[in-house]
Amino acid sequence: MSNIAGKAYAMNVITPMRWYKVWLNRLIFWAALKAPNVLNGLLTLSLIHYARWVIIPRDKFPRLDPSQPKEELEYSYMMFFSNFNGSWAQYVDSFTFAIPSGLDLFWKMNVRYPKSVPLTPFHDYIQHNQIDTSHYYTAYPMAASNDVKSAKNVKKALIDFNAASSNKSPDEFLEDYNKLLNQLQHDFGEMRPTPIVSLAAQAVKERYMETQAGNR
Repeated sequence: MSNIAGKAYAMNVITPMRWYKVWLNRLIFWAALKAPNVLNGLLTLSLIHYARWVIIPRDKFPRLDPSQPKEELEYSYMMFFSNFNGSWAQYVDSFTFAIPSGLDLFWKMNVRYPKSVPLTPFHDYIQHNQIDTSHYYTAYPMAASNDVKSAKNVKKALIDFNAASSNKSPDEFLEDYNKLLNQLQHDFGEMRPTPIVSLAAQAVKERYMETQAGNR
């Protein structure tokens, strides 16, 4: 499994839902799209790359081949996918504090959902239903979402600076350059690996250290 790639973490949570409640959950999703203020708290969470909920009815699971037997399931399933920066606990707790009512609304129809508060039962519920990621790819593994936003800010500022300062004297150029550095202080950072770049990379590193120790 490899839930981690650099600074990013991939989460997949699949929870059962009684089939006759699917229409009600879809109605809730539709209402949330019509009243996005329900999810405004998510906008404060810069650690989130992506989050999506999907409902698959019990009789709509895809078949890879016509010869594959059709699923006969008791429950429909809701799938939650998300990519984020930081630890598992930080993300789940941030989600709870940002949109507790939204979480309860989206997962309300799911089997044995305990509500998002208190935290411990909610943690247990997510852990029980989480499916580990077999392979996880991210284009910028050493960059958090804020790193990407900062890079875009720096690029735009440099383009504007180049256009505005190309015909200025050396002294004026230096003055504008120093102003630019001060303006961009909050956007400068280093894209270094987290303590564990990925679970696979960590395993390789541990085996390498063991081999080196054995050769001494």
